Amino acid sequence: MQLLHTYLRDFVSLIFPDLCVACRAGLMANEDLLCTDCLYNLPVTNFHLQPDNIVARQFWGKIPLKGAYSLYYFNKGGNIQNMMHQFKYNGMHRIGNVLGNIAGKQLLNNEAFSSAEIIIPVPLHKKRLKERGYNQSASFADGLAQKLSAKVDIDNLVRSVATKTQTHKSRFARFENMLEVVEIARPADLINKHVLLVDDIVTTGSTLEACGIELLKVPGLKLSIATIAYAE
Repeated sequence: MQLLHTYLRDFVSLIFPDLCVACRAGLMANEDLLCTDCLYNLPVTNFHLQPDNIVARQFWGKIPLKGAYSLYYFNKGGNIQNMMHQFKYNGMHRIGNVLGNIAGKQLLNNEAFSSAEIIIPVPLHKKRLKERGYNQSASFADGLAQKLSAKVDIDNLVRSVATKTQTHKSRFARFENMLEVVEIARPADLINKHVLLVDDIVTTGSTLEACGIELLKVPGLKLSIATIAYAE
C-alpha cells in the first residue's frame, strides 16, 4: 500500500510538480518549498554579524534596540519578491515557518536575539486578518521560536484601527499613519522581558518604530527587531 502511495505521489508530481517558491524551478524529492540552489544563493544579509547594520541604523536616535536584523535583501523583481508574494498573497503561510527556522539558526548564538523571551509579530487588524486568513509575521515568529526557544505572543500587541496600504507613503506619513493604531492588551505580561518584534519586510522602519514605541512604554522591557527581508 505504501509503495502504491509513493508511485501515485510521484505520478502526480510529474503532472503538477512542486515549484520553488523563489525561482519557480521544479523541486526535487528531498526539497521543501525552496530548491537547493535558492537555499544557498538567496541574498543573505549577515546582519547578525554587524551590530551597526543598515537596519539598526534606521532606528538610531528613535528607539533603543538590543539588536536589529533582516535575513535577506529584497530586490524588486528578484527571487525574494517572488517568494514574498507567494507568502503574503497566495496562502503559503508555511514559508514563514521555514524562513523563521533559517533565521533562528543564524541568531541562536547572538545574545541580542537568543536571549529574547517573547516574540511578538507586527499585528494585522482583525479585518485584514480575516481577509488574508493568517498573519505572515506570526508564521515567521513561529519558525524563529522553534530555534530560539522563546514564546510567541500573537494577541498582546493589537492593531485597533484598520489603516490603508502604506506602500506609496513617505516614511513620515507611514509613521504618522501608525500612531495610536497599536496598543498593548496585557502590559503586565511584558514587564522586564526581552521582546523580539518581527515583521516580514522592513523598508522605512516606520511600522516597527511605532510598534516599538508602544512596547517600550512597558517598564523594564528590552527590545530587538527581526524581519525576513530588508528593502532599500
